[in-house]
Amino acid sequence: MSTRTTWALVVETTQGIGQRKHMAAEVLAHVEGSREEALAELERRARGHVPEHPSSPRRRRLVRTGDGFLLVVDGAWQTFASRFTVGELLADSDAPPDPEPVAARSAPPPDVRDEPAAPAVAPGGADEPDELDEDGIPVRPAWLGRNGRP
Repeated sequence: MSTRTTWALVVETTQGIGQRKHMAAEVLAHVEGSREEALAELERRARGHVPEHPSSPRRRRLVRTGDGFLLVVDGAWQTFASRFTVGELLADSDAPPDPEPVAARSAPPPDVRDEPAAPAVAPGGADEPDELDEDGIPVRPAWLGRNGRP
């Protein structure tokens, strides 16, 4: 069984204006598949990207580079750039843990909903059950009314 590669689609964009201009990176999405599929999705996103600056764009140029695209937008006074890159995702500290290998999994636990529910016993050991809600949960908790509890 082959594993599919996960690609990160990243945009680095010019933020701020004047001397406070700087680049900020953002992961736009993850794509599973081939590098060509990831580049196609990246191009679609680059073509539709509307950067915050300049507020009055005069010219847009989209350039293909070796690992993605460069969007250059000329404004009235300054030029701003957004670099779109694709890269193989090697690690992600916020990713869910890998599932267990299929061979290592044991039989699923029995479904507890198939077993008849045991009747709840009223506090103090009485044989009559407490009132249950629609999910079979006692309406009055077992600890209610015991010494040391409210």
